[in-house]
This record gives sequence, structure tokens and C-alpha cells, in this order.
Amino acid sequence: MDDALPTELAADLDGAYERLVIAHQDRLFSIALRLLGDPRDAEEVAQDALVRAYRALATYDAVRIRSLALRPWLAAIVVNLSRNRGRRRKLATVRLDVPSALDATPLTARLAAPDTSGSPHAAALRRESAHDWAALLATLPPRLRVPVVLRHVDGLSYAEMATALGRPEGTLKAQVHRGLAQLRAAAESSSLPDLEVMTA
Repeated sequence: MDDALPTELAADLDGAYERLVIAHQDRLFSIALRLLGDPRDAEEVAQDALVRAYRALATYDAVRIRSLALRPWLAAIVVNLSRNRGRRRKLATVRLDVPSALDATPLTARLAAPDTSGSPHAAALRRESAHDWAALLATLPPRLRVPVVLRHVDGLSYAEMATALGRPEGTLKAQVHRGLAQLRAAAESSSLPDLEVMTA
């Protein structure tokens, strides 16, 4: 999807921009939601990110637009806007379980996977576990939460994360590792199910 889109944007920004919005608005909202914890703030950040992306693209020449890696570039815009909003207020509890079609990220898809046992009790426990993991994710400092969210919620590769955040891949791997280790330690102390649900 992203492979042809930069070429289309370079040829006809106004014509192809709607396709960019349709292709990326849900994941941008998802990233912002995990970083901010408030659906209203996340919606504003996602919309603002798309407006800023359009304005930036309007100033770029065709060669620069064609060379863009859209996923990490857009993720970087959302992360920066979320960070700015977070500076204005204390970060809220992060919710991973917002029931909506916009919530189809790799992590939430795994958390919301149908319960094969068919037991309503098991399904309720799974939802409760998702709430608990969301609360734990919110306790991570932003320098660890952002890489964990981009890697395990949005599914970016380390190379894409490096592009988005301007950090070396090794640093990001270490931050994801530390973030997951902190989540595991917190989960053990609060008797949560195994973290494999996040990293599967």
C-alpha cells in the first residue's frame, strides 16, 4: 500500500491525499491513544498529524515525496504531537481495549482474539487482563513507552522506528527490552497473566 502512495502523492497531492488518510488514520489514532490514553485527545492528535502531513507534503518537491517512508514519517508526527500534548498535561491511563473499528492494531487484535474455549468467564478474564496491561503500559516512562507502543502495538520494524524517532536501532531494541522487562516485573508483582500476549 505505502509503496505506490508516495509516487501518487508526488504526482497529485490533492488527489492522492484522501488515500493517505484512509490508509493511515486508524493506526495514527491507535498510536496516539496508547500514548495519551484519552480518545478525544487521540482523535485531535491524529487529525492534527494528518493536517501537518498535508502541509509538509505541499512544501516538498516530488523527489522528496517519492522517497518518503510514510509509516515511520507519520508515526513520528503523531509521537511528537502526543509528546507535546503530554507536556501540557500529565499522561492519562493508557487504554488498549477501546471498542471500535479503529482499534485493530497487532496488540489489541491479539488481546481481543476470540476465546476458543467459548467460556464467557474466560472472555471476561481476557478483557480484564487487557485493562490491567493497559494500566501497566501507562506506568512506563515515555522514553520506554513510545518504543514499546510503536513496536508491539503499531508493529513498526526497528528500522522504521529508527526513522520515526531518530534514534539508533540498537538504542530502540534496548528500550523495548527494558520496557518489556519492566512490564513483566510489574505483571509478576500484580499476578497478571504472562506478557506473551503482547509479544506473540
